[in-house]
Amino acid sequence: MVSSIVFLGEFGGPEVIFVIIIILLLFGGKKIPELMRGLGSGVKEFKNAAKEDTPAQKKPASTDPIAPTSPLTPPPAPQDEEKA
Repeated sequence: MVSSIVFLGEFGGPEVIFVIIIILLLFGGKKIPELMRGLGSGVKEFKNAAKEDTPAQKKPASTDPIAPTSPLTPPPAPQDEEKA
């Protein structure tokens, strides 16, 4: 979590108040509740969609047995050419 907000640096109380004041000036007092309501319903829809079972998830796993593979043989050991 910390690494995702590192770029913000020291983001404390005065900065939060400044951002809130800018939002109030841009949108006004009447528009902010509508924006938050829309944001909340969007998050709710997203969570509901994430919980729904999609048809791909409902398919059972295939019952075909997987053919066993032969074990891998290790590569031959390198031979020293300086054995004389």
